[in-house]
Amino acid sequence: MTDTPPGPALRVGGLRKTFGDLTAVDGVDLDLAPGGSLAVVGESGSGKTTTARIIAGLEEPTSGTVLVGGRDRPGRRARHAERLRFAREVQMVFQDPYASLDRRQKVGAGLAEVLALHTGLRGTALEARVAELLGQVGLDERHAGVLPRALSGGQRQRVAIARALAVRPRVLILDEAVAALDVSVQAQILTLLADIRHRTEVAYPFITHDLGVVRHVCDDVLVMHRGRVVERGPAAAVLTEPEHPYTRRLLDSVPRQGWKPARRAAAQNGTTP
Repeated sequence: MTDTPPGPALRVGGLRKTFGDLTAVDGVDLDLAPGGSLAVVGESGSGKTTTARIIAGLEEPTSGTVLVGGRDRPGRRARHAERLRFAREVQMVFQDPYASLDRRQKVGAGLAEVLALHTGLRGTALEARVAELLGQVGLDERHAGVLPRALSGGQRQRVAIARALAVRPRVLILDEAVAALDVSVQAQILTLLADIRHRTEVAYPFITHDLGVVRHVCDDVLVMHRGRVVERGPAAAVLTEPEHPYTRRLLDSVPRQGWKPARRAAAQNGTTP
């Protein structure tokens, strides 16, 4: 007798969102398995962030379904307990961690507050879980006693990730989570995210405009353009042999070794562009 394979951590079907005459998301479908990682890529205005906000419950879809662990996302009139359950299952890390953290609250207190709201932990058990979360993202007890302003950008993003992981979500939405960091710190956070995914079953929808970072975290890629999905597939295939012209344009815009802006190259040749 074989075990029934688990269903997807996240299933989105026929997702559509309009703002007046503007269609921001148009018929998006996606599945994400437990422990899976899907890059949702596209330029500004492609609909990727609106899709993420709908999955996270921050926007209401015009139509379509969002299932997390096989259950519907609760609507605005859902009971408080149902909304808390969904919040435990779906967490989001934003581009600017400083804006998402309470600037007046010390790091450890912020983590403890989330745990107290969503779990039954108290006292020493709560303190131990806070220390565990900080260690999981490469921080320690010294960081627990400081305010966010005392941390670097990379450290703040680690705190934001720790807070999102505190309730052991099924789905962790990463919305341009490394876009505001310099290249060396980006590499550290991407390595951290890959390590966390391999140690847990959390599923990552990774929202980004930067195809250069996709291969470091994601197994699969979904490309959006003007609200629609134009290409999807394994990351290795999409990034090396893209089929859609829009995906090829995105890849052509990624700087490569030896790349120089046209203006600089022209100046070096003694001409003007």
